[in-house]
Amino acid sequence: MDAQQLNLIYLIIAAAIATFATRVGGYVLITQLKHIPPRVEAALNAVPAAVLTTLVAPAFVYGGYDVAASMLVAFAVGLRFSTLRMLLVGWVAVMTIRHLIL
Repeated sequence: MDAQQLNLIYLIIAAAIATFATRVGGYVLITQLKHIPPRVEAALNAVPAAVLTTLVAPAFVYGGYDVAASMLVAFAVGLRFSTLRMLLVGWVAVMTIRHLIL
């Protein structure tokens, strides 16, 4: 094993340790608090929306017209109907656009 491969292994191990430490540290910090401050609670409540945005935004911008149109259709349906219907309509929209229009 050469030095470059060894450095890569060390980097992966260090990244794993850093990830584990931040997750455990956050858990320990929150469990030690008797009362979570309102600003911290608001920040924690915003995390799911932030993660969803980081997953959806690149696909919307770089996925092509079919993906962007199906996301807009799914969003409109999602405002009114259940998640299952939203996913089904979004899937049908992207398949229809891909097979009929593109």
